[in-house]
Parts: sequence; C-alpha cells; structure tokens
Amino acid sequence: MGIKIPDYDPSVSSLGRELLEWLEALTFAGVVAFFLFTFIVRLVTVEGHSMQPTLEEHDRLVIQTLGYEPELGDIIVIKLPETNALIKRVIAVEGQTIDIDFEKGIVYRDGEILDEPYIMEPTYRSKDMVFPVEVPEGCIFVMGDNRNHSSDSRDMTVGMVPVDRVVGKAVFRFMPLEAIGGLYDNLNDDIKDSAELSPAA
Repeated sequence: MGIKIPDYDPSVSSLGRELLEWLEALTFAGVVAFFLFTFIVRLVTVEGHSMQPTLEEHDRLVIQTLGYEPELGDIIVIKLPETNALIKRVIAVEGQTIDIDFEKGIVYRDGEILDEPYIMEPTYRSKDMVFPVEVPEGCIFVMGDNRNHSSDSRDMTVGMVPVDRVVGKAVFRFMPLEAIGGLYDNLNDDIKDSAELSPAA
C-alpha cells in the first residue's frame, strides 16, 4: 500500500497551496474532534449546588464516556427519563447494602462506616427511600456531596440508577482556570482503594 503525492502545478500559487493545506488540516481536525466529543468524551457544565464542596455551579468538566463502568467513589453524570442530567457520586454498586443513620449523619455500606472527606456535611436529610436497602443487579446508588441539598438515590424519583443511564465519569475540570485539574487529586488514595475493595453483600 502506498500514498499518492499530488503533482506540482506551477499555476497554483504558493499562497493557494498553503491555504489548501490549512483547509485540509482544519477539516481533518474537525473530523477528529467530532468523533472525540461524540464517542469518547463530552464537555458539560455543572448546574446547581448538590455536589458542593467538590464542584461548584458553572464548573466546566470533561466526561469520559467510552467504555466506562461505574466504580465506587466516581463522580458521574446520569440521565433519567423525563429529567435533566444529574451529576452525583457513586456510593454503592449492585449487591451492596446501604444504610444511613440520619440522626448521626452516618452512611454505612455493607455494615462499614464510610469515610467521606469530600462531603459538605454529614447526611442528616432523609427522603422516601427506606433503609437499609440492597442495590439491585444492574444498578448503582448515588448521592450528591452536598448531602442535605441533593436529590439523589434517597429520593424515589431518582432511586436506584440503572447502569445504562450513566452517561460517563467526570475526570477533569477545565473551568474556572483557578480550579483546573483532576477531580480526584485531593481524595486520599487509601480511602479510594478501600472503597474499591469493599466486599459485596
């Protein structure tokens, strides 16, 4: 297999050739960007305050979409029927049991107290989900980091989120510039690792 090199045409000016090369380069870049932002990543803007203090309203994020499977501790975007897209944190996956002591603000996963350095304040606000509850197959349990000002899996209008409703994982914040960077840089590695290794019920 070879390549074809266009024949030199002296009738085409140097400026014309340069413009043509730029046009070809821009077209190629546009095609690459289209496939990148359609099938691999997406750019989203945070609306609301349910993920404070981790995320602020109007933060701009890069979302990984291709080949993503939800994992404990991930910040994800979900799209449920007849609702706007939501951004929450994965607290439990299928087969795990969640219980919440709303008087003390403590969350338990499979009987173990969660260490949650990322939350705004303890989880005092209950809704209409009855606890303890086991996450069914093919679903995840999510909550916002601003626990007392978040509509999430504690509310039956959200409930257990089917995995196929997950758009992707938030991996990077690119706006505002003063907060640019990865979203898990300040999450203690030991906490993250223990969450990922938490045994299923």
